[in-house]
Amino acid sequence: MKGPSDGGYLGEADTGPRTSRRSTESLMGMTTRRRRPGAGRPATPRGLLGLASAAVLVVTGAVLGTAIPGQASSGVSCAVRSVSWPNGYVLDVTVTNGGPSRVAGWTVQLLFGEPPEVSQAWNAVLSTRGTVVTAGNQTYNGALSPGGTASFGLLGGHDGSFVAPRCVVPGEPTTTTTTTTTTTTTTTTTTTTTTTTTTTTTTTTTTTGTDPHRDNPFAGATGYVNPEWSAQAAAEPGGDRVARTPTAVWLDSVDAIEGIPGRPGRELGLRDHLDEALRQQAAAGGELTVPVVLYDLPGRDCWRLVSYGEFGTDELSRYRTEYIDPIVEILGDPGYASLRIVVLVEPGALAGLVVHTGSRSDATVACDEMLANGGYRDGIRYALDALRPIANVYAYLDAAHHAVLGWEGNRTPFTTLAADLVASSAGGFDSVDGFFVNVAGYSATVEPYFTIDTVILGTSVRMSRWVDWNDHVDELGYAQGLRDQLVGEGFPESIGMVVDTSRNGWGGPARPGGPSTSSDVNTFVDASRIDRRFHAGYGWCNQAGAGLGEPPRAEPAPGIDAYAWVKLPGESDGSPTPSIIKGFDSWCDPSYTPPRGAVVHTGALPGAPDYGMWFSAQFRELLANAHPPL
Repeated sequence: MKGPSDGGYLGEADTGPRTSRRSTESLMGMTTRRRRPGAGRPATPRGLLGLASAAVLVVTGAVLGTAIPGQASSGVSCAVRSVSWPNGYVLDVTVTNGGPSRVAGWTVQLLFGEPPEVSQAWNAVLSTRGTVVTAGNQTYNGALSPGGTASFGLLGGHDGSFVAPRCVVPGEPTTTTTTTTTTTTTTTTTTTTTTTTTTTTTTTTTTTGTDPHRDNPFAGATGYVNPEWSAQAAAEPGGDRVARTPTAVWLDSVDAIEGIPGRPGRELGLRDHLDEALRQQAAAGGELTVPVVLYDLPGRDCWRLVSYGEFGTDELSRYRTEYIDPIVEILGDPGYASLRIVVLVEPGALAGLVVHTGSRSDATVACDEMLANGGYRDGIRYALDALRPIANVYAYLDAAHHAVLGWEGNRTPFTTLAADLVASSAGGFDSVDGFFVNVAGYSATVEPYFTIDTVILGTSVRMSRWVDWNDHVDELGYAQGLRDQLVGEGFPESIGMVVDTSRNGWGGPARPGGPSTSSDVNTFVDASRIDRRFHAGYGWCNQAGAGLGEPPRAEPAPGIDAYAWVKLPGESDGSPTPSIIKGFDSWCDPSYTPPRGAVVHTGALPGAPDYGMWFSAQFRELLANAHPPL
């Protein structure tokens, strides 16, 4: 069940520059690469526990806390002793089996504040990802009886400031206690010696390390600040006010997994983002949530006039091997086990199989084909099965928005389809943690001046042109109602909903200040609604008048895991003119009139670049129309 909020997803993680390190020289007879002449470092301590002038001895440790529900606690803990000097350090790590049973092997993680320089190690197998060094046992020191210990060490350098790493045990909640002792000795002359010793001891206890799989991955955590989007936002006038807001990482092509050189906003690959997330986590302390969007199904966007995908409708095998498998390999790296990684699997796909197939007025040949060949369902099921073994990954499906699935005739087939698909996955209903709504959309989170139950002189607002007999008028009510229906289909009570609020603020001078006084239901709704689009269903591309919505936060309402900025504000939805990347979609053309029997304007801003490219004019308008105001 969704309990009261414990906060989270609010903090602004540090996004300062990352620094590289260079190797140190030698310690205790171990030779490493030396610096060029003239850049040599002072002499090092004569032994691990010997203190040279201005050296720092640091002892850190991680002790296993409460066992994960449903799992046996291993009882393994780790402690670090370190010696540092102005340009180097050495660590001595002790791993202890404090549990009642023998363990066959161990793995611990050292969490540094910035990417460390490690020049040599002994008695452990190391791997480094960003600010995390993962250490596993050798064949000769893995088995530990109750009370038994093993030790390993590593040597490295730094550029003048060293903070000892925290030691944690992956897969277990941990408590870290850090004690720092500093001893300084100063010699003044050869004939008269004055020795001054200052000892400072600081003890800090924090909860850190790898979480068990939580009910709500956003609660109690800060959000990841995508540095590419942050830099683009900060470069706009006034953009620094929102540039440190947590946003998502979009993997919308195979190339995006490794990063696309020269492509603004997509130059960093998935590993780059996760390494940066580790750095932000170490700088901020505590837990950090990273939303990642998977968006590359075969025959993607079957409901669009132009498909923005790269796989053909019959290329499911390529989707599995070239797209999902490499992503899962990266997400499963133990070096990222301390992160909460929220994966949104394929926005729009399942709703497309309901709304754009068969005899429905908006049916497309492409969606009929994807329904018939099972490519969407099989692709999503494959992704869920591949993601489920990774304990720190949280899988969410997409549920469009209220102007697509708000009608019972659309919503019920969708919940049935989603339930059947998830039930057939390897993990069943446990494979999914929740659903996202309004992804990359513009629908208002809450319409403040009327509800679906509002009646104007005996006429329900459902009868208005805008509402059009929908069961919902906004995203919050839709998400909460949909959640109840999903639970009725067999999903567990623990599922939560996430609302994308990145572009649905609808502030600025066109925002109504209160409900209309009109007695005509159409006039009342049109004058009262904060969503100023021409049409709630068809207005999806670069909508004029939109504004930034509620900042990300955890558990804003019952049943809601979070408000999140999933779509990156300022990234174009598509182009109204041909481009070399994705083609064009007429719905992104402000002058396009669709053949609907009545005039329906697209509401799109003019001059938009291609999908995913930076649209400066739109970002500036989103800033100006933000609500809550900036």
